[in-house]
Amino acid sequence: MQSVPAKPLLLIVDDDELIVDSMSYFLDADFELAVANSRTQAVDILRQGARPSGALIDLGLPPVPHRPDEGFALIRDILAHSPDTRIIVLSGQADDANARHARALGATEFVAKPANPEVLRKLLLRVLSFQDLAPVEDDSLIGQSPPMQQLRLQIRQFAKSQFPVLIEGESGSGKELVAAALHKFSDRANKPYLALNCASIAPSLVEATLFGHGKGAFTGATAAKSGYFEDADEGTLFLDEIGELPMELQPKLLRVLENGEFQRVGETQTRRSTARILAATNRDLRRESRENNFRADLYHRLSVLSMAVPPLRELGTDRFLLLEHFQRLYARQAQSAPIWLSASAANCLNDYPFPGNVRELRNIAIRLTAKYGGRQIERAELETELDIDVQTQESAFVNEPASNHPMQQRTTEDWINAACAELQNSSSFNLDERLRQREVAYIEAAQLISDGNLSKAARLLGINRTTLYNRIDTLAREARRKS
Repeated sequence: MQSVPAKPLLLIVDDDELIVDSMSYFLDADFELAVANSRTQAVDILRQGARPSGALIDLGLPPVPHRPDEGFALIRDILAHSPDTRIIVLSGQADDANARHARALGATEFVAKPANPEVLRKLLLRVLSFQDLAPVEDDSLIGQSPPMQQLRLQIRQFAKSQFPVLIEGESGSGKELVAAALHKFSDRANKPYLALNCASIAPSLVEATLFGHGKGAFTGATAAKSGYFEDADEGTLFLDEIGELPMELQPKLLRVLENGEFQRVGETQTRRSTARILAATNRDLRRESRENNFRADLYHRLSVLSMAVPPLRELGTDRFLLLEHFQRLYARQAQSAPIWLSASAANCLNDYPFPGNVRELRNIAIRLTAKYGGRQIERAELETELDIDVQTQESAFVNEPASNHPMQQRTTEDWINAACAELQNSSSFNLDERLRQREVAYIEAAQLISDGNLSKAARLLGINRTTLYNRIDTLAREARRKS
């Protein structure tokens, strides 16, 4: 008897029960469904090990359903836990700016509410039909720009070393590809290569996942089980999102790095690991260690060798080589002819800063192939796929008179006088905490003045919108860590 292929897992996140029920009814035949009504619930599902093929999410989620902040943050959360998940945003907050920014963050498509369930079902099936292949040809990462040549040189230099490597770079820049290349060109290439995303596991399970556990170590541990360090054996262990490793576990990781020793949870027997450690982060771990959010000794041990993966905006014409790779790949899968850019569209792509890096370019290729397969793409058609506000916000701010921005009206002398008074009247001043408080105050003030419109808030603050989202997310993460 022939087995029935498993249905792909689809995560639905919406706080409107009617929408969840109706979507579940129409999609149940094609998908295994997991449902959440908030960002927190969705992250809990991911931390329990779910790796959805697709996610259908709203932007307006509690506790701020009238704003897109939680939805934008959820896109980042999903991709941090499950980078291969294809995200479809289904939202009533469907202005062009929100749609473009959702795509820049990593969403594959954006659909305005209300949506025809059958059209949505076909869209999901089409998006999930595209399969990724790592952009590697002839054992080289794609690109001929000086930064890419330097990156390849570093990979060759570091690959055969036994020391850890810290791979730093923005989200979507391809850090996991660099880690895989370091293993491929090492003397361990015929040994296991294991990758673990530290952000994708519930904090209570990280230790057992890394080091294994003994029988009866905790409820449900009916048998002893090895962890990633043992399973990696003499190969390579890649720890992605290392900045998310709980502080209480960092000394244990440091011990393994220093002498190879660890213990399974619930056991006293000391075991040894000879795996080489690669780690990656999109956070500034140097700053995190200075602010006591990451152990300084662990940071220095991980960064014996370090390399920075350049963002796509610094790779010049490599973006066209990558677009060529992706559009040929997806055109072949869709059984359609490739697309190509007009001269004006190519100029537009060349000027675009790509806040979402290679992942954003990949999603653009998917959408263009699906919509316009076999024909030339004009500038106007390409612009609808780009987060144009990223390009225009800073220049728009510069053109506005300073009098429109009360936050900037205080002179340097005013600030110095205020600082003198504060320092003289305080016995426990902390500069990092004061700067953090100021940052929170200005961000909240800008959102208040702009009635929650983050594009306007970013203009008031003199930064682009992507930077503002990242600041908000970092401050929220720090607040949760302290609570």
